[in-house]
Amino acid sequence: MSTGVIVGVSVAVVALLAICGSVGVAGFLLYRAADEASDTAKPVADQPITGLIDYRKTDPASLTRNHKTGQIPYKVSPPAGGDHNGTWQNCEGDVYDAEIPDEQAVHSLEHGAVWVTYRPDLPKDQVDALAAKVRGKDFSLMSPYPGLDKPISLQAWGYQLKVDSADDKDIDRFIARYRKTAAPEPGATCGTGETSTGTEPR
Repeated sequence: MSTGVIVGVSVAVVALLAICGSVGVAGFLLYRAADEASDTAKPVADQPITGLIDYRKTDPASLTRNHKTGQIPYKVSPPAGGDHNGTWQNCEGDVYDAEIPDEQAVHSLEHGAVWVTYRPDLPKDQVDALAAKVRGKDFSLMSPYPGLDKPISLQAWGYQLKVDSADDKDIDRFIARYRKTAAPEPGATCGTGETSTGTEPR
């Protein structure tokens, strides 16, 4: 075979490989886009949540449900379940402007509430955006929480999600998935609970 023919064949092979490679990349990108589109087409509660912590799987022993008086040490901050005070914090879409007792908030989680917490230095527009997701919505409550390792943390019974911004779409997904449904005590009310603030359980 002559040198010219070899060169020609080589160029043709390289061109064919380049076309196949482009088609392969394009196919992969189309597949990925379709996969992401199918995720966002799902109901909000069924969409994947990045960074979700499931204590029901990783530490079920921490989710005891005894009523205790006084302050209770929790392994997780903020707590996402465990022993708690006999009084729950009112969770009918209450937005508290000061800290509330962990022990009463955990009782609210037992009833099916989602507890939205945030660092006190979170910008006001972010706090307002969070409050709009909670205010007036039964089985939810919100309060500042000093010392968070992330700006925002959401808790339901046995589940937790920490995010950097109120714009994070996983916040809506978490609330939609776990508000009421995570309750180990379904049918319990969120009304007639404690409405005062402060860290000392009542």
